[in-house]
Amino acid sequence: MLAFQGPAQPSPVLGDALNAGYRYLEVKCLGCDTHQTVALDIVRRPKSTPIHELERYMRCKLCSEQRGYPFKRSHLIAVRPTKISANDPRSTWWPGER
Repeated sequence: MLAFQGPAQPSPVLGDALNAGYRYLEVKCLGCDTHQTVALDIVRRPKSTPIHELERYMRCKLCSEQRGYPFKRSHLIAVRPTKISANDPRSTWWPGER
């Protein structure tokens, strides 16, 4: 996903990502430009669902509260084995983005 700077298609299915040890999905909100991680093991979709299909269901809580309606514009950045933290910072789209 990061290498081509574009859509996340094709992507692995949810079950394959979990079996490979990737427990989190990093998502970037286009409204407030924040990066968040979503736990893949709590997603209520069949394990045969491709990860790129989850993009249309992602909502930013901060932008939704500010606008008063569900804000659903986000980009899938990467599947990750860990959450975003100070020791494991967010991913970059291209060199020099941080």
